[in-house]
Amino acid sequence: MDMKSIIKLLTIFFVSLSALFTLTATAKAEGEKLVFIYHSGDEDFWWNTIKNTLKQAEKEMGITVDVRNPPTGDSADMARIVEQAAAADYDGMIVTIGDYDALKAAITGAVDSGMPVITVNSGTQEQSESMGAMLHIGQPEFEAGRQAGVMAKADGVTDFVCFNHQMGNIPLTDRCAGYAAGLGIELGDRMVDIGGDPVEAKNRVFAYLKAHPDTPSILTLGPNGGNPTLQALEELGLAGDIYYGSFELSDEMIVALKSGVLQWSIDQQQFFQGYLAANLMTNHIRYGVTVPHHINSGPGFTTKDNIGLVESLAGTFR
Repeated sequence: MDMKSIIKLLTIFFVSLSALFTLTATAKAEGEKLVFIYHSGDEDFWWNTIKNTLKQAEKEMGITVDVRNPPTGDSADMARIVEQAAAADYDGMIVTIGDYDALKAAITGAVDSGMPVITVNSGTQEQSESMGAMLHIGQPEFEAGRQAGVMAKADGVTDFVCFNHQMGNIPLTDRCAGYAAGLGIELGDRMVDIGGDPVEAKNRVFAYLKAHPDTPSILTLGPNGGNPTLQALEELGLAGDIYYGSFELSDEMIVALKSGVLQWSIDQQQFFQGYLAANLMTNHIRYGVTVPHHINSGPGFTTKDNIGLVESLAGTFR
């Protein structure tokens, strides 16, 4: 065999070998299994959007994301879920910090076990760092509320009531406290527990507004409180008469924005908290890359003027 033929055979061999290694590397770089753990109970449909974004990440990246949560929203139950997931065969964990004190040991334990962790949604960047997480993706809740309060103050609002559908959820309390700070007042007793059941929530809002018809401003913290509040306002004949701002979106809240019943709603862009977290985690596992800073996904304000930009995606990816 002449030298030209030998070189040709060697070329074919190394090209084939290179292709084999490429296929092997590709096979190893697919099929990662992640877990996404959030703090709310089963009744909170807001998380359906997050689940949609995770499905999109699964489809695009060839990964699996198991979604888990405490059915009743109990923080101790969530801590146990985190501990169980840390001991399972997951490649990475994405987790919310619904209750820092209750979850700190569990999340820190997951990090210490060698599992990469990204925190999302609730909690703060400082809390995320203290537990050793890679980064935090979310909306600074107090600041979001404060910006809303500043906006409301500029519109002439001096006082308010905050209808909280999940008392004990610290990030929701931060939203109420931030709104008070933006108005330049103390939160005090301005936060009212309306519960997570939509019928009970509507009844409690109705009863409060019936007893306090001169309420100058209302803040709700998501569709679980926003939709029942809209129903109560309609039944009382107060829709459009009270300055009303909220967090998040629903079909009912979009209608209220368009009609002027709802002045604004704060969008924390949960697409980033699901899809982006899964994307960044997968790339970290595959290629060892890490974003060297936290990511603020909000606040963004939706109003009558710009709701058209997000309306078609509300409830699915927004």
